[in-house]
Order: sequence, then structure tokens, then C-alpha cells
Amino acid sequence: QVQLVESGGGLVQPGGSLRLSCAASGSIFRANWMGLCRQAPGKQRELVATITSGGSTNYADSVKGRFTISRDNAKNTVYLQMNSLKPEDTAVYSCNAVIVRFGGPRSDYWGQGTQVTVSS
Repeated sequence: QVQLVESGGGLVQPGGSLRLSCAASGSIFRANWMGLCRQAPGKQRELVATITSGGSTNYADSVKGRFTISRDNAKNTVYLQMNSLKPEDTAVYSCNAVIVRFGGPRSDYWGQGTQVTVSS
């Protein structure tokens, strides 16, 4: 089994910062692609940032220059540093990863999500 667990969400004032973490655990041979999506009430889910095992990154236009994604391959953990937060960043942030298990297929996994609220 593979689990993704997010942490680091919370309430922050506009202009503030938060750092989200997503740790993958279980029988993992390799985590190919890891990323974070977000969904605000009444809106479609948005892919915020992704990072490959080689370190290539991609960001949604709405967060470019403010968010930075990184990963620790040894820990199968991805981090999202969020700076200059805006009220429109308020959403549930969920981790998504494509993982190859030992002796198993490559599969898509999701975390349970963590709430980020940007409000004064």
C-alpha cells in the first residue's frame, strides 16, 4: 500500500507564507511525478505545481513567482513553499503522485488534502 499525507495547512493573513509538505510512504520503488492541486468551493480543481524525479518543475500561471515546489527523493516528500499569499489562494490543497511500487505497477495516488485559508 502507498499513502500520501499532507501537512502544513492553516490560516494565514494576506501576504503571509505557508509551507506544505506531502510525504509518500509504503512499498515505494520510485515516485516519478509529484504535485499539488487545489480546489476552492464552487471551483474546478486546479493543478498548482508539479515536480519530476529529476527536479523539473511546472507551475500554474496564478502562482508563478510566489510558490516554489521542491522534493526530497530520499524521503519521497514534496514541499510547496507559498509566499505572498492572497485570499484567492484559499482552497483545499491535495497531493498527487505517480508512484511505482516494488513488484507492482505504476499508479496514481492522492492525499486526503489540507485546508489553506488566507484571510485577515
